[in-house]
Amino acid sequence: MLPLVVDRDTDESMHAQLAGQLRAAMRDGRLAAGERLPATRALAARLGVSRTVVTEAYEQLYAEGWLEGRHGSGTYVAEGVTADPEPEPGGVGVPDPAPRDGVIDLRPGLPWVGSLDTPAWRRAWRLASGVTPRWRQDPHGLPGLRAALAGHVRRNRGVSCQDVLVTRGATNGLDLLAATVLRPGDRAGVEEPGYRRARAVLAGRGAELVPCPVDEHGLIVEALPDDLRLVYTTPSHQFPMGGVLPVPRRRALLAWARRTGALIAEDDYDGEFRYDVAPLPALYGLDPEVVVYLGTTAKILSVDMGVGWLVGRPDLVAAVARRRAELNDRTPVVPQEALRLLLERGDVDRHVRRMSREYARRRAAVVEALGGLRLHGDTAGLHLVADVPGDPEDVARRAAARGVLTETLAPHFAGPPAASGLVIGYGTAAGPAELRAGCAVLRELAGRG
Repeated sequence: MLPLVVDRDTDESMHAQLAGQLRAAMRDGRLAAGERLPATRALAARLGVSRTVVTEAYEQLYAEGWLEGRHGSGTYVAEGVTADPEPEPGGVGVPDPAPRDGVIDLRPGLPWVGSLDTPAWRRAWRLASGVTPRWRQDPHGLPGLRAALAGHVRRNRGVSCQDVLVTRGATNGLDLLAATVLRPGDRAGVEEPGYRRARAVLAGRGAELVPCPVDEHGLIVEALPDDLRLVYTTPSHQFPMGGVLPVPRRRALLAWARRTGALIAEDDYDGEFRYDVAPLPALYGLDPEVVVYLGTTAKILSVDMGVGWLVGRPDLVAAVARRRAELNDRTPVVPQEALRLLLERGDVDRHVRRMSREYARRRAAVVEALGGLRLHGDTAGLHLVADVPGDPEDVARRAAARGVLTETLAPHFAGPPAASGLVIGYGTAAGPAELRAGCAVLRELAGRG
């Protein structure tokens, strides 16, 4: 066994020391792929430390993809580990890249993917590529993935479900739902301001779009008309304003849907990430009869995964599957299988926990750098809105000229903008230093520098 030591007289935690020594050994080949590691209890006794120290070190290396567990057998060095760069503190895989061509991109909508460049990610895709092609695909998706997704949403979003349909993302799920339940001319509500792609999807299915106003808490339920067939909402972190729909308003929304016979399409695009208290359970969990729950890997993993899910009552999910078959719409098998492996091996849960901490740090850096500006929606998700004096469009144009990209609220309104501000994303390729630098430019241009 390798010579491993822990020093109690340094500032570095013992589990971090142990993880670093094991990581270095795997990187330089002293621990080979497939080699078994000692049990946590045995290694703890050998080092004279608590078992918790070894367990935390192993968990960190599991999260980074260096280790894998084999049921009933133990802990092993993962297949395919390579000489990856040393990860930055709090991250996994490649360090923060420098901004491309000097540009700092603070636009919303994308997650930080540097931590996905890990052996676990590559291993899942490599194994998934060996899946035998199928003559005919179940429009519901692969059974193994559906079961794994049911477990994921139960653990992370408080949603207990049996009927899961695998989609290509939340937008694809909304499109399939609209194709199933809407007839040309049906009225469909979309938050105002709201997600532009959702408006385009519903309009493309022949719906008459109805802007539904929001405030700092999210959708204003009492403003909803009674003749909507469907309303699209983002209650966990309203896009783009950032409000989190409070429980009394959630109950009022469900009562409205029961009374009017409307369906609620709940897009939970980044509901796993909240920084003040634990995330609220998904709206679907309060009333599965009137809510269709849409999720995606685009925010928790990467847009390149191209997998999402739709959860609803059994008869509705069955109808969506039949309509999907008619449309010949399908989710490719290889990404489905890769996601199943990542879920079943615990890689996704570990990644979500790790990214919750990473995004909390990024959010804190942005809030500090924007000091003096009033912020909205900064307690959850991957973006916030900043009020700026004067014309936000002018601030955004001048920031772009200095290499800092951001968005304003105006394009997210279907009608004349009723509010103004900058929409700033912090789940981007920019590292913490670039986030601070970009926000400092915005603060200066807003007259608060």
